[in-house]
Amino acid sequence: MDQVDRIEQALSFHLDLANGASNRHFTEITAALGLTQKQVCALWLISEHPGISQIDLGQRLHMDRATTMGVVNRLQARGLIRREKSASDGRKQALHLEPAGAPALTASQQAMRDHETWLASRFTKAERATLTDLLARLHQ
Repeated sequence: MDQVDRIEQALSFHLDLANGASNRHFTEITAALGLTQKQVCALWLISEHPGISQIDLGQRLHMDRATTMGVVNRLQARGLIRREKSASDGRKQALHLEPAGAPALTASQQAMRDHETWLASRFTKAERATLTDLLARLHQ
């Protein structure tokens, strides 16, 4: 392992700056939606997997139970999703997109595409593939 003598040599420093830049851009393009990145991801997953359990949603997004509940509560309070008892397991909450959630989902998906375009524009196709593989090593 290389010794870090200056902060500019630290991977964590650059990851933090990159994460901050990405979060700022995402926040700027979604400000009118009033949704966080986790809420957008949750809305999208609920749409793609009708009836997904709240537990499974949290696991897919790597969120703890309290954070998952907060995200789901806020989406439900806005009328974008609904909770139902799971048909297969009465102890679980099944999540579904409400009709009012469809326009928010469409706008969120476009915002995510715009954000991805912004990110992708900084790298070649080969660099994006490498970066994706490298970052996946950190979170898997």
